[in-house]
Amino acid sequence: MKTIIEPFKIKSVEPIRFTTKEERIKILEEAGYNPFLIRADDVLIDLLTDSGTSAMSSDQWAGIMRGDESYAGAKSFYKFESAVKKITGDKFIIPTHQGRAAEKILFSILGGPGKYFASNTFFDTTRANIEFSGAEAVDLLVEVGKHPEQRSPFKGNLDVEALEAFIKKVGKENIPLIMLTVTNNSGGGQPVSMQNIREVKEVCKKNDLHLFLDACRFAENAYFIKMREDGYKNKSVLEICQEMFSYADGSTMSAKKDALVNIGGWLSLNDDELAMKCRNLLIVTEGFPTYGGLAGRDLEAIAQGLEEVVDEHYLQYRIRSTEYLGEKMLGAGIPIIEPPGGHAIYIDAKRFAPHIPQHQYPGQSIVCQLYIEGGVRAVEIGSVMFGKYDNDEQLIPAMMELVRLAIPRRVYTQSHIDYVAEVVIETYKNRNNLKGYEIIYETPMLRHFTAKFKPI
Repeated sequence: MKTIIEPFKIKSVEPIRFTTKEERIKILEEAGYNPFLIRADDVLIDLLTDSGTSAMSSDQWAGIMRGDESYAGAKSFYKFESAVKKITGDKFIIPTHQGRAAEKILFSILGGPGKYFASNTFFDTTRANIEFSGAEAVDLLVEVGKHPEQRSPFKGNLDVEALEAFIKKVGKENIPLIMLTVTNNSGGGQPVSMQNIREVKEVCKKNDLHLFLDACRFAENAYFIKMREDGYKNKSVLEICQEMFSYADGSTMSAKKDALVNIGGWLSLNDDELAMKCRNLLIVTEGFPTYGGLAGRDLEAIAQGLEEVVDEHYLQYRIRSTEYLGEKMLGAGIPIIEPPGGHAIYIDAKRFAPHIPQHQYPGQSIVCQLYIEGGVRAVEIGSVMFGKYDNDEQLIPAMMELVRLAIPRRVYTQSHIDYVAEVVIETYKNRNNLKGYEIIYETPMLRHFTAKFKPI
C-alpha cells in the first residue's frame, strides 16, 4: 500500500487550547518575541523541539511502574545498561539526566584553553559546553551540506580532507577527540554515511585520536543508511546501529530523542581511565553511578524505548511523515533544506525572506510569524543561535539562516501536519510583509533560550 500508517493506536489524548490571532500577537509581545518564553498552553502545535516531547508507549508506562528506586545498584539500572550495551557495545555506561549533562562531564575533563574539538556540526549545547571549558569547537561539514537547495543522500557528513588539514594545523596533541553528530541536527537533520564514519575513524586511528558519536538520533541515521547506502538494504537497523557504534570510542546521548522518553541520557566509553574520571565527576554533579540523576522508572522507560526505536515499521513511519511535510512545503515553492531530514523540516530563511539581512535575523522573523499566523511554535537555527560578535561588537553571522520545525515522536497526526503546512504556506504568501528583529537582551552563552527581541 502507498499510505504509510502510524504503527500504533492512540490510547490517551491531551486537549489543545485554541487561541485567536489577536491573542497570539499579545502573547508573543509579552514573551519578548521569543517563542521559548511562550507558555506551552498558549501553543497549538509545538514544533520547538523533538527533545523530550515524545509520546511514550504502553510498555514504557508499564516500565514506569516497575522502576526500582534503590539508591545504589537498582535493577532498573542494569536493565538500562544492558539495553545501551546491546546497541553501542561500549564497556562503560554512565547514566545522566540528559545529553548536555554527559557533554558537561566529558568536556570538563577533556577540554580547557588551547584545546580543539572538531565535528561535522556541533549543536548548541555541545558547542556551549566546549566553549565554557575554554576550548574551541570547529565545524567541518562537507561542502554540499552548506547548500540547502542541493540534494545529496548524506549531507551530514564530515569533510575528511578538511579534518586532516585541521589536525595538521592545530596539532593532534591539542585535539582530545573528534565528534560525529548523527544525524546532523544543525545541518538540517541530515544523515552521516557509514563510509564517512569509517573514513573519519581511519583518520582518528592514524593520529591516535578518540572518535565519539553525538548519538541523539542514531536510529534515524541508521535507517537512512539502510535506505540510501549500498550494502545495507538487507541489514537490520539494529545491526547498522551496532556497526556505527563499533567505530566509535564512546558516545554522548540525549535519550529524549531516539530513546523515546521525556528525560534521560548517557555517556558511554571504552577507556578505563577516562571512565573513572567521568564517574567521579558524575558523583559530584549528577548522582551515584547507577542512577546518574535519574529515577529508576526513567531508566526502565529508556531501556524499553531503545527496543522500540529500532523497529523498522516505526522508523518507516517516522521518516516518511517528516518527508510528507517537506513535500507539501516544496510543492508550494517554500525553500527548505533538501532532501528532508529525519526529525525536522528546516526552512531556508535566506531564500524565504531575502529582504531581511542576516543582522536582522530573518529566521526569528519567520518563527514569530508562524506563531502569530497559526499558533505553531518553531525555533530559529541561524545567527540568533550561532552568531558571534567580533572585536567591534559587530555580528559574525551563522553559515545558514534556518527555521526548524522539529516533529515530536508519536505525538501529532497527519491532520496536525497538514495544518502546519497550511500555516507555513500562508506565511510564505505574505513573506514580503515580514520585518527584521533586533536583540534587546541576551546572555553570553546559549542566548536563544532567554533572549528578548523587538521588531524593526
